[in-house]
Amino acid sequence: MAPRGLSAGSDVERLIQLLARLPGLGPRSARRAALALIRRRDTLMAPLGDAIHAVLETITECQECGNVDSQNPCTICTNGERDNQLICVVESVADLWALERAGAIQGHYHVLGGALSAIDGVGPDDLRIPDLVRRAARAREVILALSATVDGQTTAHYIADSLEESNVVLSRLAHGVPVGGELDYMDEGTLTTAIRARRPMNGGTGVNAE
Repeated sequence: MAPRGLSAGSDVERLIQLLARLPGLGPRSARRAALALIRRRDTLMAPLGDAIHAVLETITECQECGNVDSQNPCTICTNGERDNQLICVVESVADLWALERAGAIQGHYHVLGGALSAIDGVGPDDLRIPDLVRRAARAREVILALSATVDGQTTAHYIADSLEESNVVLSRLAHGVPVGGELDYMDEGTLTTAIRARRPMNGGTGVNAE
């Protein structure tokens, strides 16, 4: 049903419906956002439209780490100043961005694309774990920066088993990340503390604070 004041099938109604599909936006928030865009069509709507079009044309997935960028490999993977023997494993691109905001990782990343979940039918073949095993063969340390949920911890143990035959040092976030917490909702200080207080999972040595 179209909001009062709008005809069914109008362009404005379609804009509201599309905005309402975004995370964190319901119908009421979408209407407010649409109205703000309309009122600032020259200074906000037009630049936003241009930015969305540019991203649509250029965005791609990094075949090395799974990040999204306008180039492949991404700018993180091609940055020669980062430690290419340190790999931080995350569930999603949102988690990668959260750690980058905190400036806690000076190495590279590996985006799994989710976590193991029997309820949701997500198994090892649905994640980028084989690619991680391949990359870990050239790494000094792999940090498991996974959410402190049941699925996140199950995934961490599965990865630990998968890397058992390698010589890589395997570490995970310290308890600065609360049980049930998701990285994208945490502040930079918590993330930085958790990274610096990481500990080995496979009995290896050589885990140093950043």
